[in-house]
Amino acid sequence: MKILICGARGQLGRSLVEALRAHEVQPLARERLDITRLDHVTEALEALAPHLVINAAAYNDVDAAESATVDAYRVNAVGPRNLALATARAGIALVHVSTDYVFDGSSARPYHEYDVPGPQSVYGHSKLAGEKAVRELNPRHYLVRTAWLFHPLGRNFLNLMRSLADRPELRAVNDQTGSPTYAPHLAEAIARLIQTDAYGTYHLAGQGGATRYEMARLMFSLLGINVRLLPVSQAEFPAAAVRPRYSVIVSIQEPRIELPSWQEEIGSFVRAFG
Repeated sequence: MKILICGARGQLGRSLVEALRAHEVQPLARERLDITRLDHVTEALEALAPHLVINAAAYNDVDAAESATVDAYRVNAVGPRNLALATARAGIALVHVSTDYVFDGSSARPYHEYDVPGPQSVYGHSKLAGEKAVRELNPRHYLVRTAWLFHPLGRNFLNLMRSLADRPELRAVNDQTGSPTYAPHLAEAIARLIQTDAYGTYHLAGQGGATRYEMARLMFSLLGINVRLLPVSQAEFPAAAVRPRYSVIVSIQEPRIELPSWQEEIGSFVRAFG
């Protein structure tokens, strides 16, 4: 299968290139394909003639999005709209990656694919707008929601904590719970999903829920790093955007494609460092 990947330099984009190596993959970073331009998208599809497009591009600076609203919507809503419109016209299937932040965080149980979204931030609203465009414009879509991505390369919470491990004391939020997800495992799940032709919405994330404090504590333990780590409230880290206090996601969709537990996800991350 010939597959075009948008946003190929990000954590997920890199992982998808590896997970889909059995296919003919064309990875394009933003410099080569600006998804906010419909003419660019149309020209790319005409030139490359893929059988499938995967959109791993996103404006994911949650706090900056509160003031850069137009930029967030251009990438997270207009971009997916352009991809959905152009792929539908060409008869091409589309994978679009979204987020747990489309939910408000008030649930007492994990969110599944049929729960009603209620984003609390500009980032969440822009991602939900992108979901809506994909659903409305291209019936041959896989809409994948994931959460709390991390990868050995790139900007993410675990890499930040590793970089600060020489400090005498660290703090991590312990009253915000989500679904930690190892990007290579997510990419492998997407590689399985695209073989099914079962279009629709899927939650693909590490199983179970954890706080960022629990994530960091397990990572440091597995790395053998002895650092004083304190659990704190998110109120100690004032931020522009409201984040859901509880955004664990789970899949009830068929076919069932499940990732490992969040503990196994972090174990795989640690093993990547040898």
